[in-house]
Amino acid sequence: MTYDSKLWHPFAQMGAVRHGELVIDRGEDVWVFDEDGNRYLDATASLWYANIGHGRREIADAAAAQMGKIEAYSAFGDFVTRPGLDLAERLTDLAPMPSRVFLTSGGGDSIDTAAKLARRYWFEVGQPERTVEISRTAGYHGTHGYGTALGGIDANRVGFGPQVESAQVEWDSVDALRDTIASIGAERVAAFFVEPVIGAGGVYPPPDGYMQGVAEVCREAGVLLVVDSVICGFGRLGGWYGIERFGVVPDMITFAKGVTSGYLPLGGVIVSDELAEPFWRAPDSPMFRHGATYAGHAACCAAALANLDILENEGLVSRGSELEGPLMDALEPLASNPVVSEVRGGTGLLAAVGIDAGAVPDMGTAVAQVVKQARAEGVLVRGLGAGIAVSPPLTATPEHFQMTADAIGAGLAAVEEQRSNVASS
Repeated sequence: MTYDSKLWHPFAQMGAVRHGELVIDRGEDVWVFDEDGNRYLDATASLWYANIGHGRREIADAAAAQMGKIEAYSAFGDFVTRPGLDLAERLTDLAPMPSRVFLTSGGGDSIDTAAKLARRYWFEVGQPERTVEISRTAGYHGTHGYGTALGGIDANRVGFGPQVESAQVEWDSVDALRDTIASIGAERVAAFFVEPVIGAGGVYPPPDGYMQGVAEVCREAGVLLVVDSVICGFGRLGGWYGIERFGVVPDMITFAKGVTSGYLPLGGVIVSDELAEPFWRAPDSPMFRHGATYAGHAACCAAALANLDILENEGLVSRGSELEGPLMDALEPLASNPVVSEVRGGTGLLAAVGIDAGAVPDMGTAVAQVVKQARAEGVLVRGLGAGIAVSPPLTATPEHFQMTADAIGAGLAAVEEQRSNVASS
């Protein structure tokens, strides 16, 4: 009897996946194992999030202990649990600006929260016409309503009809942002959304001075600066939120993923005190009528607190910047391969090997072949459009980076062989 899955996977061609899934059974640090006992190097930290590696008992124990008291309770109105309060204090202490934190269930929730809050803020301060939100080409901000509209990956926007009012600018141009704000009219622009390093759109570090430049443009225009650190936070770029290395102080920071290293789902928005002030100033201040059922979920907050302890106590936060050089050292030799366009990275523990569209008959097939061959070599990497992404746990070592490079190299060799066969046939 042919196996036929009933699980609809995100971002998957189910006609192909339904008859052949890779069932991950367990994990140990940088390794994961399937149900047949095969071991794989997790060179993607699952989906950019397993920052401390897999299988840490400390987090399991912290979540279990909290569940033994109370698993969760609503944070609506005046309700709260102690882990929620403690996590809020911890996260704002680590933030680059005086702030409050609005907790969510993940990155997509966080983006929608920030986008709605930006528009609601301008409404409260008497500028309700500020509704347009700007993002970048190649940017990724989740797949909720606002995140879809803000996303800069065209394929993720097609087929969903009219979306929330937004505009996009070239990902690497400060002038493009300045010109677009001027074209729309600064009085109509609510916020600019920017990833410190573009992640799912292909791993594009910012050009020198870019982050500082867009921050200045936003200040000049009175536009809110929202930094999307869902991928870049909690050590991935060598700091708690990733934006610190650029010396930029935003109005909001969205986060998720590394805040719990994926052990339980949690996200949030760091909101500057200035932006929060209209909603906090007095007992009769307006209510921000928005929130997730599981905001401040006690067991998730307990897991986050345990994860933050591990990141801090084991010195893992700085490893994102300490290891960026060794990761590039391992991957850069692949740039000489005739089907490779470039190797991108060098800003944090994430990188990508780009595939040259002119060197392969079909980009999607070539990328899939590299990923498949790397898996056969015992390494899990991720195909992203026109390239292969690498973002290992912060506990990885240069030895693991070389294993990853070798596996990708094997995949590139398979693509080259197929290309040669086609050319000679």
